[in-house]
Amino acid sequence: MTQIEMDVRAYLSRINYSGPVEPSLEVMRSLHTCHQLSVPFENLAAHSGGRMKLDPAILYDKIVNQRRGGLCYENNGLFSWLLNQVGFKVTVLSAQVKSRFSGFYGPPFDHFVNMVTLDGHHWLCDVGLGVAGFWSPLSLDNSGLQEQGHRVYRIREASGMRFVEWQQEENRGVMGDWTELYKFTLEPRHVEDFAKMCEYHQSSPHSLFFCKTVCTVFKPDGRVTYLGRKLTEVKFPKEGTGNEGKSTTREIKDDEVAEMLAENFGIVLKSPLVQKDEPVAPPPFEY
Repeated sequence: MTQIEMDVRAYLSRINYSGPVEPSLEVMRSLHTCHQLSVPFENLAAHSGGRMKLDPAILYDKIVNQRRGGLCYENNGLFSWLLNQVGFKVTVLSAQVKSRFSGFYGPPFDHFVNMVTLDGHHWLCDVGLGVAGFWSPLSLDNSGLQEQGHRVYRIREASGMRFVEWQQEENRGVMGDWTELYKFTLEPRHVEDFAKMCEYHQSSPHSLFFCKTVCTVFKPDGRVTYLGRKLTEVKFPKEGTGNEGKSTTREIKDDEVAEMLAENFGIVLKSPLVQKDEPVAPPPFEY
């Protein structure tokens, strides 16, 4: 892989961060939130004549210079590099996401996440999860409820695995209905370990990212998501008002794609995007 030096200031400008640059809890939380609000989770390269790659130089150019986004390997891979440059102790972990389409977990190395060890505490940093993503790092030392606005997360441990779960849009407490997002162990990994699965997600009919065009990003008051041929805008409910969140969805015509991406995600592609919305095949094995 190409070795380059990171222009930290350019990266921080890309994610609209202007605070102190030091390995503290406040800085880690701020960097995480700023990245979530600025860099989309997207697979558009695979549907516009390109390929997603793990090379740090390519990731930096794509996300920082070209103002694009990426999948977990790209977003969390580059974010891991940033955290290291700032002075954090980062451990790369492998996770397996539970598909909302098939109900099965993906294969090992399905998802790239980061663990930060700071002042004896451990934090899960994940800026590459998509619509279920969390604003701020989750504590790996806390098995209780971790509230982030109108959403609640928890990390449950069982059979040597950690399970990240959430309650979407409603705070119903520990007895509520929990949805499993992904599972992982604390075994350290390397970026190169994810190369095979990065290719899998660009070529397998069992992968959402091969079967559908995807782009999503947090907004200060909600989230906008392009999936398949549809654009959905969600406004989160305001805390303390009892109001329900609002959601609107519309179909995107082929001649609207370029304008839609620029307006909602700040993305300008070098080649035309081919919209794709095919069924995701169930995996051949249960993981």
